[in-house]
Amino acid sequence: MNGSHVFRDLRDLSRLPWFEAYDDRVMSRPGLVGPVIDMHTHLALAYVLPMQVDLAMATPRTEHYLPSCCSLDLDIYVNRNFTPQHLSELRRDLTVRSLTGGGMRRTHTVPNLRRDMDELGIERSVILPIDFPVLSSNADHALGAARVEDHLVSFGSVHPYARNPIAKLDSQIARGARGIKVHPAVQLVRPDAPRAVALYRACGERGLPVLWHCGPVGIEPRLGRYLSQVRHYERPIAECPGTTFILGHSGALQMDMALDLACRYPNVVLETSSQSLRALARIVDRAPPDRIVFGSDWPFYPQAIGLAKVLLVTESRPELRSRILHSNAVRLLRLS
Repeated sequence: MNGSHVFRDLRDLSRLPWFEAYDDRVMSRPGLVGPVIDMHTHLALAYVLPMQVDLAMATPRTEHYLPSCCSLDLDIYVNRNFTPQHLSELRRDLTVRSLTGGGMRRTHTVPNLRRDMDELGIERSVILPIDFPVLSSNADHALGAARVEDHLVSFGSVHPYARNPIAKLDSQIARGARGIKVHPAVQLVRPDAPRAVALYRACGERGLPVLWHCGPVGIEPRLGRYLSQVRHYERPIAECPGTTFILGHSGALQMDMALDLACRYPNVVLETSSQSLRALARIVDRAPPDRIVFGSDWPFYPQAIGLAKVLLVTESRPELRSRILHSNAVRLLRLS
């Protein structure tokens, strides 16, 4: 892991031994990576109006929010690679264009995700929908996609302040949900709100993990940054010992606090997406090895970026690499 980890663009990751250049991106070299499960992906999300994106449509390429032409520094939190123009486009795509079928989000579809997975040897990806109490049905779309695509697994999304949240939870379990996604910054709910804790407890009773967006990322609105502070997550972890909590982004810019939670509580799992290479090295050195899983946050970022970081920090630790990339997720998702 010595030396510079700055790359001209996504294609330049082919300087690493696991990848080869392909068009404007990279593919994994056959036999060098092994089976991979990506625990953190999204399809296009829709709010207020019904879904306008055809989630079954393939386009020539995926338009990630961090474009493949960008310079990449693996030693910083991944969103620090955005230019101001990229951030402006991302915000527009996630707000105004969430009402339409246009913009970059028109490419955030099932066949495009599958193509990106196939190029990197990723055998399964977990779709994480995010719903409001009303005026969204992203979990329905995600669960429907996973029913027709064997290589996708879907979590559900139940807003703690939705009407009859436990009945909604059971309905999503019946349709195949393998866990529940909670995003405090988007759903505008503190992770330790009493109704949220009741939902987590119900998940634990049903054997479902909860995957939180965890920690501030620095580009969200001020309220979202407050709601995502890692200090808000400990109480539900402590009060729901029968529930497994996956800390998405491993606490983001408060990684050390999330790592401390994983070291103190046996029901905490760290998910790697977006972390810097240095932070990820601390995670693999200190966190329990059976409680780290790989995630990419596709389509915000190409899956190759997060995968490259895990491969670098586990270069001399093949057994740990296999756990992070595959076997820990197999156990969490109850896959054969």
